[in-house]
Amino acid sequence: MSRILRVATYNIHKCRGLDGRVLPARISDVLEEIDADVIGLQEVMSVAGGKPEQDQIQYIADRLQTYNWCFGENRIHGGGPYGNAILARSTIGYYCNYDLTWKKRERRGCLRADIPIRAGCRLHVFNVHLGTGFVERRHQARRLLSEDVLHREDLRGPRIIIGDFNEWTRGLASRLMAESFESIDLKLFSRVRRTYPGIFPVLHLDHFYFDKSLRLESFNIHRSRKALAASDHLPLVAEFQM
Repeated sequence: MSRILRVATYNIHKCRGLDGRVLPARISDVLEEIDADVIGLQEVMSVAGGKPEQDQIQYIADRLQTYNWCFGENRIHGGGPYGNAILARSTIGYYCNYDLTWKKRERRGCLRADIPIRAGCRLHVFNVHLGTGFVERRHQARRLLSEDVLHREDLRGPRIIIGDFNEWTRGLASRLMAESFESIDLKLFSRVRRTYPGIFPVLHLDHFYFDKSLRLESFNIHRSRKALAASDHLPLVAEFQM
């Protein structure tokens, strides 16, 4: 990988756009526009051997051609696995999916992928999709920041945490994450500070957190014509000096 690492997070809403059409090809086009080295996707279908509308992550990877990928199943939806995915232009050395589900709420997860960035150093990418309930997210944030997930002793390289946190105010999840990691102040980079829903965003649900050892070079909310219609979220893109 180059010294500048481009990372993106994108809730693709099962590839269903604001026009109601399920078009994995359109999501692929948006990802091609972004041209990131590492991409975290949320709300992804992965029905092996299914149609593109069902086996979405395989279709997207095949169409883009330049990515390896891993998938973390959170639950069964529409007849097959549904969850988060990570695409990387480098190899993915190790990956696992942490269960963040709280009580009887909808199953939620955090997909971790370890990506080599130079000899002897791996980037740990955590792709998160938290719940919609206020109390639910408080428990999920504590689980995320536990010694079982983000503060594991075996994490030797820098960490980047991306995804849909479903938190549009500075709640407990945001406060706890900001105590341990750097976050991106949208006011410094963009007039547009909201990512949901799509063409007329009113909420900021999607977030980036990262280790202090990483230097943020640039950040933007990707607002191309296709991105405004392809999902109910807009992609976030950040560049880091490694």
